[in-house]
Amino acid sequence: MSRPVTLFTGQWADLSLKDLAAKAASWDYDGLELACWGDHLDVFKGAEDPAYCDQQKKILSDNGLSLYSISNHLAGQLVCDPNNDSRTDGFAPDDCAGDAEKKRAWAVEAMKNTARTAKNLGLDVVNGFTGSSIWHYIYSFPPVSDKMIDEGFEYFAEMWHPILDVFDECGVRFALEVHPTEIAFDIVTARRALDALDNRKTFGFNFDPSHLHWQMVDPVTFLYDFPDRIYHVHMKDAALQLDGRTGILGSHLNFGQRERGWDFRSLGHGGVDFEEIIRALNHLGYQGPLSVEWEDSGMDREHGAKEACAYVRSVDFPSSNIAFDAAFEND
Repeated sequence: MSRPVTLFTGQWADLSLKDLAAKAASWDYDGLELACWGDHLDVFKGAEDPAYCDQQKKILSDNGLSLYSISNHLAGQLVCDPNNDSRTDGFAPDDCAGDAEKKRAWAVEAMKNTARTAKNLGLDVVNGFTGSSIWHYIYSFPPVSDKMIDEGFEYFAEMWHPILDVFDECGVRFALEVHPTEIAFDIVTARRALDALDNRKTFGFNFDPSHLHWQMVDPVTFLYDFPDRIYHVHMKDAALQLDGRTGILGSHLNFGQRERGWDFRSLGHGGVDFEEIIRALNHLGYQGPLSVEWEDSGMDREHGAKEACAYVRSVDFPSSNIAFDAAFEND
């Protein structure tokens, strides 16, 4: 049986949920992965009001869509981010702007309420970010000591254990999207994040191959290194554009600019080997949704979203329950 194909609504929050649900249904998606911003999902309402949760789910069901997970990347980022410039002001209410610790306190409550909302929606997975207090140390000059990195992982655990306690109370797992600017951005840091949390089962990963691909980390290796921690899957592509003048750090150029060393691409238009990913997911027994996170600055997004859904259906295939040469066996 093929896995459900869903669309992550984070890049579509400028549209109302009603409008987006109708579009997604016309593009042949099975469901949506609701972002906790725009009018798509308010976790402070959802945590307290099951009727609100039913209302949001009805918008999907009226269009023949299902809900498999929700995602709160923006609030999650504020939990461990330094929050010391204006870039994150828009992630929290207006009265938090310019106040790093007020943003952080709001975000902690938002993430706890995300777990409560997921429970009220009948879901068991929340995707998102954690932020990182040490990401800006990525290049070790001025020199960065081992102690400074250790303290960053300790701070991550200090901030996230109480949040994950609420997830446990709600019977919901948190899936970190391994991603630059998060506490885990590759295989080594993902392992270290798990260690920092004493490997508590509540915390796993939202596997997104695009962020690994452009770092030249093998996404399939990631899957096999964390076989019991793949709680959700994003389908997103990326392309390396290294020509001797460009580099993977991006040159302070925004997405879509020709001189960037890498960029996100609509599914099937980049360098990610999705066939090998599907084979690995089959080996691991993952049966959850394959959720399209659509990003491509060079393509019309509605064209891309429709094409991406068809691409995921074409590349996904069930695993075999027999050996191909079993027919040659004698009784």
